Amino acid sequence: MNKPPYQVNLVIQYEGGLAVRVERIEEAVSWVLAHEGVAPGAELSVVLSDDKTLHELNLRYRGIDRPTDVLSFAADRNGTPEGEPAYLGDLILSIPTIERQAQDEQHTVEDGVLLAVVHGTLHLLGYDHDTADSQEVMWAVQAEALAALNVAVDVPRFSFDDTLSDEATSGSDSDGGTGECV
Repeated sequence: MNKPPYQVNLVIQYEGGLAVRVERIEEAVSWVLAHEGVAPGAELSVVLSDDKTLHELNLRYRGIDRPTDVLSFAADRNGTPEGEPAYLGDLILSIPTIERQAQDEQHTVEDGVLLAVVHGTLHLLGYDHDTADSQEVMWAVQAEALAALNVAVDVPRFSFDDTLSDEATSGSDSDGGTGECV
């Protein structure tokens, strides 16, 4: 795939060793944005962080008292002047959470990071998984992206029983595709 000229601002706050290539993060973002027809020049930030940061953000913005793998903070695009590239928002990933998920689910850390990036980017573009129908739509695009990127992670679906649990409504279980748009 020819890489459209999207701008990915990568910020590394995580002190541990990084088991993912920067080019792969850029490739994942670019695939999703191109697939969704986002105009070239669009920009987003990816912050590779830790459990403490994601725990604090998850508690502050979602009321969930634990870390998660990815949080998506969509930018308000209403103020973008016509003809200017859009700033889509920020993805914040907890590398330790992703590392634990990779070990538990027996896939590579790089695949876990790429899943979180794809998942979070879809949230920035307005996708959600708060209902069974919206989850089906989001998971279909996510699966297509993961296949195109050769990412070998099977992402289970959330359960939507009669009474929605915290995990179904917040996407906070440990399936590797847990982030939310806040």
